[in-house]
Amino acid sequence: MRLHMLLLQAHFFLAMLLIFVTKSQTNFPTAKPNCTDRCGDVSIPFPFGTREREGCYFSERFLVTCNDTFDHPKPFWRDTNLEIANISLEGQLTMFPFIAKACYDRNGKIEQSNNAYIFFKGFTVNNTANKFTVVGCDTYAFVSGRINNSDYETGCTSTCAREDDLEDRSCSGVGCCQVSIPKGVWKAKWWVKSFSNFTRSYDNHTTIWDFDKCSYAFLAEESAFTFSPNSLSSLKNVEKLPMVVDWAIDGGTCEKSQKNMSSYACKSTYSSCNGTDNGYRCYCSEGYEGNPYLIRGCKDIDECKNPSLNNCEKDRCVNTEGSFKCVCPKGYNGDGEKHGRGCIRGQSVAFKLVAGISLGITILVLVVCWLLSILNRRKLNTMKQKFFLQNGGLLLQEKLSQRQQSPVMAKIFTSAELKKATNDFHDSRIVGQGGYGTVYKGLLADNRLVAIKKSKEVDPHQVEQFINEVIVLSQINHKNVVKLLGCCLETQAPLLVYEFIENGSLFEHIHNKTKARSLSWDIRLRVAAETAGVLGYLHSVASPPIIHRDIKSTNILLNTSFTAKVSDFGASRLVPLDQTQLSTMVQGTFGYLDPEYMQTNQLTPKSDVYSFGVVLVELLTGKKALSYDRPVEERSLANYFLSALERSCLFQVLDDNIKCEGKSEELTSVAMLAKLCLHVKGEDRPSMKEVAKELEGLRLAGKHSWTQTEPNEEESESLLSGKMKAFAIANSVGSSSTTIGYESIGDHIVLPMGGGR
Repeated sequence: MRLHMLLLQAHFFLAMLLIFVTKSQTNFPTAKPNCTDRCGDVSIPFPFGTREREGCYFSERFLVTCNDTFDHPKPFWRDTNLEIANISLEGQLTMFPFIAKACYDRNGKIEQSNNAYIFFKGFTVNNTANKFTVVGCDTYAFVSGRINNSDYETGCTSTCAREDDLEDRSCSGVGCCQVSIPKGVWKAKWWVKSFSNFTRSYDNHTTIWDFDKCSYAFLAEESAFTFSPNSLSSLKNVEKLPMVVDWAIDGGTCEKSQKNMSSYACKSTYSSCNGTDNGYRCYCSEGYEGNPYLIRGCKDIDECKNPSLNNCEKDRCVNTEGSFKCVCPKGYNGDGEKHGRGCIRGQSVAFKLVAGISLGITILVLVVCWLLSILNRRKLNTMKQKFFLQNGGLLLQEKLSQRQQSPVMAKIFTSAELKKATNDFHDSRIVGQGGYGTVYKGLLADNRLVAIKKSKEVDPHQVEQFINEVIVLSQINHKNVVKLLGCCLETQAPLLVYEFIENGSLFEHIHNKTKARSLSWDIRLRVAAETAGVLGYLHSVASPPIIHRDIKSTNILLNTSFTAKVSDFGASRLVPLDQTQLSTMVQGTFGYLDPEYMQTNQLTPKSDVYSFGVVLVELLTGKKALSYDRPVEERSLANYFLSALERSCLFQVLDDNIKCEGKSEELTSVAMLAKLCLHVKGEDRPSMKEVAKELEGLRLAGKHSWTQTEPNEEESESLLSGKMKAFAIANSVGSSSTTIGYESIGDHIVLPMGGGR
């Protein structure tokens, strides 16, 4: 801890020393005559100044109070306790605001606390140099302010359970977090509160008091603080950290201020004005340095004394007012100017010949490069047109023109649009990969976030079917389906553009231990009901009907409110209105595949019912559909679950996160519904419409159960209603027939593993 404090203090000392050395090298006046231009080690350039004489500062906003009661005098802004560390004529002011703290004893009682507040209207927080930082393992902190006369507030949470979780230089939320500040904040206040991220209640550091007793929050220069585990205790002895603010002359725009020269701040002859959001600043013109706020404050720079400021050869530089020039020695030709061509000894016929040939070759190379670029552009356009035709572009345009245009119709995107949206399909934009393509996150020109799927090549013999699917899927208007916005056919592999769902997949939320704790049974039941409703819509309402063929938890996305969004129709098939099943090559994801479909190659809507049944079991058990890390008898989740039901061991396989919610009746009902969906024979399974109706009934019954002290006669009956009861009764005899032998099938069939979105 002591070493950390010494390093922090050494950092500030070196910064202040650098400022002092830099300012001491200036050879031009910074303050008005007979006015103090320094307080301790800090230079005070006009428009800033002290009260010692009238006119030493431009206005009250630029008043500096020099307090000489310290060992070394220290400057403070106006009559506040904000110490000034540096004043730059470039428009920056470095201050030392206080750190907000809250320290607790073992019983959670506050021992020490303070909030920080700054009001500096006319100055604004520099949004690039500063960060709002929160330090602590049980801490939630806010910063509030004003932007353009509107309230602003943000903050972040910093938690940890053990000291070993902390990492040096890491402010990602474990012991330390940081947020940026928007441009233009002119009033700021920050304060800290403590809470536990696990219990979602205020713990006042009681659970982590042995290694962390305090919470801290500060708005400070990002380079002034580097987090380490010692920061939890060392910051207790630090009162202030530097913060950079931007200042300007309050007076409107440059043009408006120049109309009243008596109040115009840019007094130097060689000065210019530059407007900002809060006023304007003055600068010395190019070739001059000094203080533009003083009469004759901008002095000519002698560029010849500094080799880095001129490009002349040694002893060939001549200083001029506001500039310089290079001169050629005797016997050389050339204008010698700083932007000129330099000095050349004579210019013989041979030299002119060589120069002419070089110029001709240069022009020839440029012409060839220009012609090649034209040819490449034409070749690229030809290739785009070829792919467009090959992927059914004309057919798609024809079908779109035959339909009444509406906002829900598919749009044909250009490859240039989607390249720009994905940074040329950079690897950092990949959000998913699977058997049917790769998915990228993109940002369109209208600022819409989209998911762009680079599909596998379309079979030339199935182009018409692919185009029909694009048309039909783009018209699916269901709140629980990921919307297909359009496609691009100018690339070898067609690109499909979907709306972007930002909260990940159901798979992530079930199988991530942290996320699974937040996935309550009510949420799981709602997600199941919404997914079933989508599949019922696709099977029964859509025209023509659609079989998804790859229902799994990775293809069910969740938005921020945990609303289900069914995605990835890459394997989907449209069912002709005069057919009830399709003969296709088996596709899907092992673990979710309908065993009857695997054996007969006959795809029916009941294939989706089986896959959905596996998803129901995932929601109930929290286990993956297929895992070779489990014992042989447990590898197939469907087999394992059905076996548990036969042995009346349902509650032994349920997810611990939902068993304790006390909804055993609902859990049992959903388990029985899953069993019906997992029948080997498709004809013995319910339809998705029936499954959706049953799940929605369970949801509604659960919502209103708190209003009744005793169940009525109707609700005391089995939750499986009508036709669903018939399914349950019909299949209750000989339940051993419900087991599915994936092991033997897996020995002989290699299936493509689907995935992605």
